[in-house]
Amino acid sequence: MRTLTVLLATAALAIAADPQFREHVIATDLKGGYHVVAIDMNHDGKIDLIALASGMKELVWYENPNWERHVITGNLNHMINVAAWDTDGDGIPELVLATEFANVAKNSIGIVSVLHHNGDPREPWTIQEIDRLTTTHRLRFADIDGSGKKVCINAPLTGAKADAPDYRDHAPLVFYRPGVWKPETISDANEGVQHGIYINDWRGDGRDSILTASFSGIHRNWLDKNGRWQRAEISKGSPDPWPKGGSSDVTVGHLGKHRFLAAIEPWHGNIVSVYNEGKKDEFTRGVIDTKLVDGHTIITADLDGNKHDAIIAGYRGTGRSVYIYRADDAKGTKWSRTTLDDGGIGAAACAAADFNSDGRIDIACIGSATTNLKWYENLGAKKR
Repeated sequence: MRTLTVLLATAALAIAADPQFREHVIATDLKGGYHVVAIDMNHDGKIDLIALASGMKELVWYENPNWERHVITGNLNHMINVAAWDTDGDGIPELVLATEFANVAKNSIGIVSVLHHNGDPREPWTIQEIDRLTTTHRLRFADIDGSGKKVCINAPLTGAKADAPDYRDHAPLVFYRPGVWKPETISDANEGVQHGIYINDWRGDGRDSILTASFSGIHRNWLDKNGRWQRAEISKGSPDPWPKGGSSDVTVGHLGKHRFLAAIEPWHGNIVSVYNEGKKDEFTRGVIDTKLVDGHTIITADLDGNKHDAIIAGYRGTGRSVYIYRADDAKGTKWSRTTLDDGGIGAAACAAADFNSDGRIDIACIGSATTNLKWYENLGAKKR
């Protein structure tokens, strides 16, 4: 299987629907593919891919450029998310992993573990459990105080008492300091399903904010200079009544100096919304697409080298496609859509990075029902 995977990965099997990209298949056996992380795993200057599949027992990574498969650790159940960052300065990231996940809180253990390499990241890693927090779902590293030392953010899907279909409860938001690995509370203000988080240096001062997307809408959480957590509403998201309102996933992009947010709404929804910034921290919502089916991933990236970010959104339901949206004007009031992958991947997550070091930002996506991992080589303009 490893030989077959490598052969598939090194051949350009198809041109993606957007002619600016060439599609490469890395793997086809990732049962329940759910999350992909782009990071240098072996300190060789190339961006590798961690592939997490909820239906598998093994967490794996693929080594750039031949995309050789390596097992990080095994004997895992119901993996849902992984975050990666070099917390000890040795050039190889530590991983924080969420396992034993279920949508319904009473069925979800929510194990959080830290993984360390043992000298060679291609060999099995050591795993250490650090917490159990019901429905642990989204993990990201963030520099919350501008020190350059990142902490790991944990955003569970729901509160411990939530149940379908309304999921009524407050969802916690916590973080862990590397080395200590004890949960510290950020907030429990979000209600219902808290599906997406996004880390962003909101003020450009080196201090990351945590954006959350939930039934409560889109909010920004940040640690102020007095060491107190603050929270502000950006939008209520989709205006439909509970449990069909709010937001599911959020990201931040720029059109030159103009900032915007992009979101999938509502939870696992069909809508791509764009929030354009007017006055400071005031955003106006506009809907640019309603055709997603089980929308599950949204990111931004400067794909054309013009300092204008495109929006990349993928969905897992009928049609199973990934779309690219480009702004038709400088303020992002109108957007045009092209298709990156037409039916070939039930995209649960995507990541953007320059995988072949040619100065262009490429895209990688992992598929759930399609059980695959692909990267899409950018053939367009180089980043200026």
